[in-house]
Amino acid sequence: MVHRCQGTPHGNPVRVPPCPHRWSLTPKQAIAVQRQLAGQISTKPPPRAPRLIAGLDAAFSPDGKQCIAGVVLWDVEASAVLEQHVARKPLTFPYVPGLLSFREAPALIAALKKLHDTPDALMCDGQGIAHPRRFGIACHMGIVCNLPSIGCAKSRLTGEHEEPDPPRGSTAPLSDRGAIIGAVLRTQNGVRPLYVSIGHRFDLDSALAVVLECATRYRLPEPTRLADRLVAAEKRRPDTRQTD
Repeated sequence: MVHRCQGTPHGNPVRVPPCPHRWSLTPKQAIAVQRQLAGQISTKPPPRAPRLIAGLDAAFSPDGKQCIAGVVLWDVEASAVLEQHVARKPLTFPYVPGLLSFREAPALIAALKKLHDTPDALMCDGQGIAHPRRFGIACHMGIVCNLPSIGCAKSRLTGEHEEPDPPRGSTAPLSDRGAIIGAVLRTQNGVRPLYVSIGHRFDLDSALAVVLECATRYRLPEPTRLADRLVAAEKRRPDTRQTD
């Protein structure tokens, strides 16, 4: 499925560099990769506020054999979708808590490569450094794609926090073993908060600002909310095509 809308694109197609590791790994090898790549994460703020945000989400086919990934390119200034694409990849990695990015990232990268315009940042429906080994899906995608990235999750994976105040924009720190690993953000008045953490080439304050700016009407920010809807629609479609 491909959908392209009118907007103000950059005109630079996405180029993903060669992956720094193999995808065919044992869980033990995958943990070693996480620990190695976690040391490469940059927490410097972006040089300017990102305009084009690629929202990423993934699900699994009903037969459990494929990962279905979606990407929605969201123009923050225009509050509009510029592109949306889906991709499917065979699942080759087992389900292991804390290692889900090794199941999802190949399909997410395939979807991202279909974009005609390079995003200023990735927003993943999942964790960044708010992860037991400080290397969630947002970190993995940011490192592999060499793009700024944010983790924006609907639930907590690790850490402790107080409840943020009810008004939109209220935050509370998310901490683990004495370190701040993210923040709990209220995106709309009185709704359940989201868990925001750094993926790569972002600082936490900038990540929070981007998520809040993209949460125009709903609890979820538009890039990942629309990516979730895109993937859900694709999952309902009969699979009559080759994987990407």
